Order: sequence, then structure tokens, then C-alpha cells
Amino acid sequence: MSTAISANRLELLQVADAVARDKVIDRELVLEAMEEAFQKAARSRYGAEHDLRAHIDRNTGEIKLRRVITVVEEVENEAAQLTLKDAERRYPGHELETGSEISEELPPMDFGRIAAQTAKQVITQKVREAERARQYNEYKDRQGDIINGIVKRVEYGNVVVDLGRAEAVIRRDEALPRENLRNGDRVRAYIYDVRQEPRGPQIFLSRARPEFMAELFAQEVPEIYDGIIEIKSVARDPGSRAKIAVMSNDPGIDPVGACVGMRGSRVQAVVNELQGEKIDIIQWSPDVATFVVNGLAPAEVQKVVLDDDNERIEVVVPDDQLSLAIGRRGQNVRLASQLTGWTIDILTEAEESERRQQEFQSRSALFMEALDVEETIAQLLVAEGFADLEEVAYVELDELASIEGFDEEVAQELQNRARAALQRRDEEADEKRKKLGVKDDVAAIEGLTVQMLVVLGEKGIKTLDDLAEFAGFELIESGGPLQGFDLSEDDANEIVMAARAHWYEDEEPASGGDSEAE
Repeated sequence: MSTAISANRLELLQVADAVARDKVIDRELVLEAMEEAFQKAARSRYGAEHDLRAHIDRNTGEIKLRRVITVVEEVENEAAQLTLKDAERRYPGHELETGSEISEELPPMDFGRIAAQTAKQVITQKVREAERARQYNEYKDRQGDIINGIVKRVEYGNVVVDLGRAEAVIRRDEALPRENLRNGDRVRAYIYDVRQEPRGPQIFLSRARPEFMAELFAQEVPEIYDGIIEIKSVARDPGSRAKIAVMSNDPGIDPVGACVGMRGSRVQAVVNELQGEKIDIIQWSPDVATFVVNGLAPAEVQKVVLDDDNERIEVVVPDDQLSLAIGRRGQNVRLASQLTGWTIDILTEAEESERRQQEFQSRSALFMEALDVEETIAQLLVAEGFADLEEVAYVELDELASIEGFDEEVAQELQNRARAALQRRDEEADEKRKKLGVKDDVAAIEGLTVQMLVVLGEKGIKTLDDLAEFAGFELIESGGPLQGFDLSEDDANEIVMAARAHWYEDEEPASGGDSEAE
């Protein structure tokens, strides 16, 4: 670079063109870097306090060096500033005002070895910065794409990939297990992040993410690229097994068959790219139960029970299908759960039958004790689907009377007993609430049952201020004090706002007397 600085004018432009081509950056950026380098070298010659500016003629390559003096009200740097009065005396005939710049051309410089070296460093740094900016701008919009590259080196399990104009890295946890990439290997990967860092743009690739598989299918299946088939979700155990849920926007096209391809050609291309990873292609369904059943394939499912509030689903399978449904080390059920977004509990028919029997006995015992009835009547209530005292107490009387062996008089008596039992339970809970120290003003909040108040007291939440410190979602989230109660987030928010109401009671109205008049 030092020879370029001392070269003739046209050679200077040729060097700028060559650097711009080699680094794939704008020629103007290279020339600006050269101008800055000349300015820095000139300051080392004339003094850093001077405002020196260099300009390279874009056509001839001629270098012009100027010293600039700025007109200011108060001088802070005598070498580069003048007051208006001094400037008018020194430069008569110029139209000057505060803020004006006076330019003086300096004689051409003969750059010495030190100055040339300084200029070389500045140009190199500026070109590197321009190259980094170009790389970042080129790849930041490609996030989410699949890219091809060549393995440049492997460092402690991290693979550095040469993309041609930039380098990227596949970290150890983003690579396929047991995949042995070596220098010179061609590799395809998914760009999941591009970051601008002090050492330059960092491009992060992955071969283990679900999005990589989805993009591979989009490349292999034209219907996905065209939007006819849609990938709804993907779950992967990288290098081992994966599940992908697809749906068709055209009733005449089978999404699973299209993804499999003629004789499995399309899915096999993806499998080969993923080092033999087994892929289950599943028909997506808006019905959660159907989707979960499809997701557990190849296992057969006998029955499902959904818990919408907690997004849990209980799946009953034949005894001989249990190991298939769970999969090796729980892989099948884990992937199905990731695919559907629901927590899946798997039971055999025998386990489900035993649990159902235990529930039947416990509910029967509850009714026998609370309603003071014989076992036969309690079992009739459970068999008809009654699960708790509230249902017996507040169901339509006709529905209770329609049970075989009951009449209206028996039904009325059962309701009376159920309501009395609930009242006793609430009174006992209220006594417990008071003993726990939960204040009456907390108990007065609409939406809080006595059972909830007892739980709050056990958690140390006893005053309005204690309750007001919570956000609504914190009350009902997993591990929250009111988790498990039938409360929506809106209900929880209303409870919290009611607890906070006393914070604002003592505040003066914003509009003073006007608000009182209103």
C-alpha cells in the first residue's frame, strides 16, 4: 500500500479500483478511505490541531490538500479557528459570518515512510469496516434461508463455513450429532441469526433446528413453495427422528402423499441430507384430539380426554401399544407433544380402568359422607356423571329427579343436603381464613371464594397490599397462588385491580372543584 501512496495519479485510481473489485465494496468507499489516510498523514506532518482535508480527483487522481479555518464567536483552537473580526482583517474581500469556513490550499506533500505506513493502516482499517458492513447488509436479509458453503476448519466442535464472501459458524449444539464434517466438505445449513458485533458480522448456521427441515421440504416439494401445502409445525430429535405436520389448501391434493413423493423420492432426499433421520409426515387437523392421535402414529389410540384449560390431553392406548406410543426413551410421545403444543399423558386401558374405578369410589365416598346417603344412591349419582357437591346442589331439579329410582321429593332432599354441606364447608373455610389472618377487606373482593382465600392465607397473602403486588397472570400461572382454580386471566386481573383500588381513594381529583360539581 505504501507504493500506492507514492505512485503516480492514475495508478492511485487503479489501486482503488482493484481494492474495490477484490473486496466487493464500492469504489467511492475506497477513495474516501484513501482521503482520510492522507488527512491523517498530513496531520502528523503539520500538527494534529490543524483541520486538514484531502481530496482525490475522481477523474485524474490528483491529490489536493487544504487547511480549513472556521469562523467562530469564541476561539478554542487557534490553529483551526478565528473570530469574525480577525478573519475579516486577515482575509479582506471575503463575505464572512460566524460558521463560515475559509480554505487554504497546501503544497503537495512528499509522504515519508512513517506517514505512508500510517496511511496504509487507515486504508486497511476503512476497507475492512466497509467489507464488514457489506457482509452484514448482504446476509441480514437472508436470515431464514438455507445456504451452501464449504467447511473451512473445525474448532472444538464448532464448524467454520466459507460462504464465498463471508464466513459463518455452525456451533456444536446446532450440528447433527455424530455428523463428522471435515475441511473441504460441502455443507448446507439454515441461517438462524446474523449479528453485528465489534469483530465484524457473525453469521450463525444450524443443521439441527426444525426450521432447517421445513426449508428442506419447501425446496423438495413444489406444492409447499407454491403455498398449496402448508407446514404447520415441526418437531425434531436431530439426527434420530422427526415429525412434521402438513395440511393442504386444495382438497384435491393429499399433503402427506405430496411430501412423500413418488416412491418416497422427496422425503428420501430430505432424509439423506439429515444423515438418515427418520421422518414421520403427519396430516394436520384443527381438531386437537385428531391431531394428537395422528401425531402419536404409528401407535393406535383408543380414547382421548382433553383438558383445555391446562392444554393437557390424556391418551388411552391398548396394553400392547404402550411401548410404541411412548417410543424409545420417550421419543415418540415427546415429539408428538412438541408437534401439537399439548402435554400428552399416556395410559394403558388397564391403568385407565383402574383410575376410573378409584375416581368412582372416591366420589361415591364423598357423596355418602357429605349427603349422608347410602352407597347405592351415591353410586347412582356418580354413574350419572355428578362429580362434586356443587353439581348436585345447583343442577336443575328435573335432571336430578329423572335418575332411575329417584323422584322429585328425593331430588329436593338431596339438593337441600348438598347446599347445607356446601354452607358448612364454606363456614369452616371462612373460620380457617380468619385464623390464617386474611383480612375481611380481601374476603370482600368479588371473585374470590373462601377456598381461594384459605390458599392465599397459606401462601402468606393476607392484606390488600399483599394481593395488589401481583400481576393478574402471576396469580394463575404455574406455581402461582391460585393455580388450579377456574380463573381466567381477565378474572385474575379484575381481582388484582380491586385489591389496588384503595391506593387511589386518597388521591385528589385531577380537576378539583369541577369533579366535585360533577
